[in-house]
Amino acid sequence: VDLHRETNNKEHRTSEISVEELIVRRGQSFKLTLKLAQPFKSGFDQLTMTAETGNYPSEDLGTRSRFGVPDKVPRSASAKAVWKAELHKSSSPETRILILIITPPADTPIGEYKLSARHKDKEKKLANFSVLFNPWIPDDWVFMPNEAERQEYVMNEQGIIYRGGGSFISPMSWDFGQFEKDMVKICMKLLDKNIKHWLNPANDVSARCNPIYVSRVVSAMINSADEGGVLMGNWGNDFSGGLAPTHWSGSYVILKKWYESSYQPVKFGQCWVFAGVMCSVMRLLGIPCRVVTNFQSAHDTNKNLTIDTYFDSKGVKEKESSDSIWNFHVWVEGWMKRPDLAKDGKYDGWQVVDPTPQERSEGIFCCGPTSLVAVLNGETDLKYDVPFVFAEVNADSVYWLDKSDGSKVKIFTDTKTVGQNISTKSVGSNKRMDITDTYKHKEGTAKERNVFKYAINKIENGTMLPRNIGGTAARVMSEALEMNDETHPNERTPSSLPQSQLLIRFEEVSKPEKGKDVNLKLIVSSDSNIPRTFSINISVQRMTYTGQPTGNIQTEVMEQKLLPGKDLTIPILVPFSTYHKYMIHSQTMSITTVITDLQNKENVYLASNRVVLTNPPISITVSGESRVNQEMTAEVVFMNPVNETLRNCILTLSGCGLIIGEEKTELPNLLPNNRVRVKIVFVPHKIGERTLMVNFSCTAFRDIKTSCTVNIKP
Repeated sequence: VDLHRETNNKEHRTSEISVEELIVRRGQSFKLTLKLAQPFKSGFDQLTMTAETGNYPSEDLGTRSRFGVPDKVPRSASAKAVWKAELHKSSSPETRILILIITPPADTPIGEYKLSARHKDKEKKLANFSVLFNPWIPDDWVFMPNEAERQEYVMNEQGIIYRGGGSFISPMSWDFGQFEKDMVKICMKLLDKNIKHWLNPANDVSARCNPIYVSRVVSAMINSADEGGVLMGNWGNDFSGGLAPTHWSGSYVILKKWYESSYQPVKFGQCWVFAGVMCSVMRLLGIPCRVVTNFQSAHDTNKNLTIDTYFDSKGVKEKESSDSIWNFHVWVEGWMKRPDLAKDGKYDGWQVVDPTPQERSEGIFCCGPTSLVAVLNGETDLKYDVPFVFAEVNADSVYWLDKSDGSKVKIFTDTKTVGQNISTKSVGSNKRMDITDTYKHKEGTAKERNVFKYAINKIENGTMLPRNIGGTAARVMSEALEMNDETHPNERTPSSLPQSQLLIRFEEVSKPEKGKDVNLKLIVSSDSNIPRTFSINISVQRMTYTGQPTGNIQTEVMEQKLLPGKDLTIPILVPFSTYHKYMIHSQTMSITTVITDLQNKENVYLASNRVVLTNPPISITVSGESRVNQEMTAEVVFMNPVNETLRNCILTLSGCGLIIGEEKTELPNLLPNNRVRVKIVFVPHKIGERTLMVNFSCTAFRDIKTSCTVNIKP
């Protein structure tokens, strides 16, 4: 048998993966040449072929197909996913040479297959090969009509993941590496390790015809919250026994480590790592996929579409609520049809699939696929997990003051903050594409509020009642929230507001950067025509990007007088020496002020601001001829910005097609204000546009990253 691997794989767009093993896409024909032991008489002889996948192949389940030339093969009347074979016109049966055109149907389960053939009394196994989804053909549920989008969302091995907070958006290069060595084996093993396969292997393999099912399985398998998953999550400070989530720059190293360690979970991941790894698996399997970041992302644990946040009288955020607002959260979208929701294609297209283990879905830590159309329309009664995703981008945020007597006072409801700047990489370029309008209607419009009301009415809990979604009386400026103390948990109505109000805002004096002091200004103004004296508490806390407070950095208390018609400006200085030990594994600090009117202590105001620190700069340049299998040199330069010696300095280079796995270099200690310049030689092994990524870590700083693009010629 000649499998024509090189030709077939090229035509099936899998030659990037391998030309040493046959990898085809369903719904598309491929060629085999058979040399028979005996002559083949057309019209008399029967060549019968069998394609099987899984350990329990069955015609009725579509995991076994018998077909042949001519197609007179007896098969079950209820056989699913029937393959076909045709004799190519250039065949020469009399000389025992048969050239066959074989077509797996567009609904055949993806997976690893065995192909055998029987002629007269001889039967022989012909080949092991793999079948993937096919976004190039209309009959496949993952069909994507636009070629530029297919190139981006299936074929591109590099991408960008966005992180940050609020209006600060930071792009990070990510290596998907879906066509690296053994990725087919790794991804097929990932499917086999899922819990549904353990419970019913025959049905699980059969269900792999369906991208809805497969994407749900992959979502569960990327995390290790249930048995056998790839990545262990860790949102704390202790990463002993593994690597901090910020270390990773690509998926392949993680997947390979899982595969080679007898499927032990790799330590550790957070949302962008889970999403990056899932995108790699989806693209390898043939499901168009992109990584998406939602800024100010809500985590609603009780499905009431409300996030409750509690502060004490000093402005310190408490840990009481299981709800939270993350600086950002990263998931993926997969492209597929959704005939399970509607036959007219209404819910086809992009679907949210989230591998970060947050809440259980049907008993397993997975999320999706969730139709974007359903989220946009507030159809929270549809599967899968629409209420959770809807809340992530659309929940209302309620702020409470926890008084010293134990009572809780609702001060402010914010209907607009959650779900900002929803971002993904653009097709064919490294520009950021804002896709917020595919998830929600414009904030502040009647349409957005009506959809919110519709969504909460559809929540399955029958005791849920529509909440009051009218406007709030408190005034907002920038990210500041002006709040008035109440003795009952109801928002004050406009008619009962005190005449004079405060406007509170924070302004950056300089760009917040790790290694430097953080400088801000708190600016307070009022429409009062009399002087007012305030007690002002300013609290600075370390925050995880998931919105959880994990350390009190500093607190200030002062008395200040606000004069009529004047702004009160209070400088806020957070020295590097003070915050450094808290912020080694974190980028975010929360600065909160609670202001009490000393003339009327019932009037309490609160404003909170999240500050995201950028890393010190690092640069990488490449020299040498950009040709495959030719040496090139990367030069990395980093300046120590702090007045202390940096120890345990490690430089990690990676980039699929440029470096196999990761290349680590240990560096000598770096003295204060000194510069390190490192040259590293590498040999690219794949052609095309490639991204070289560098990661620098030491005692004072973790995982400072940069990257550059190299176009490798043949």
